[in-house]
Amino acid sequence: MPKGTAISHYNVLFLCTGNSARSIMAEAIMNRKGAGNFTAYSAGSHPAGVVRPEAIHQLEMAGLSTANLRSKSWDEFATPDAPPLHFVFTVCDKAASEVCPLWPGQPMTAHWGVSDPAAVQGTPAEIERAFAQALAVLDRRISLFLCLPLASLETFSLQREIDNIGKQ
Repeated sequence: MPKGTAISHYNVLFLCTGNSARSIMAEAIMNRKGAGNFTAYSAGSHPAGVVRPEAIHQLEMAGLSTANLRSKSWDEFATPDAPPLHFVFTVCDKAASEVCPLWPGQPMTAHWGVSDPAAVQGTPAEIERAFAQALAVLDRRISLFLCLPLASLETFSLQREIDNIGKQ
């Protein structure tokens, strides 16, 4: 997406291995905060097939829609009839190290690793805190991303900015 490219709507894919928590939460956040200019999707390399109830709970507590959220394979987005992707963000380290499909349209990619709340062992309060922290990290990164002047940044500068967001 070189500078000056006139795109009025962007499609964003969030990837994780299981597509059961972090990528699902990112999809819901982006679809709310970026409504009108962005459509977010999520997928996994090895989808769990179910969305974690703790993730749904955090989204509902944040007032975000959970309608139509489902755990699905990234293969759905690598087909010719898939929505054209402009950005692909991995939110877990396992998905970042896997060989990804070739995405139609060559979207910009970045790794926005977030600690896996589903891996937390402990009391219900500790588990809830882990999911809340993951939601907060994703919300902050998506908010930073939405502040970027996408149409006016050179490709290299935009890539640097989205990479830096993952380090926040």
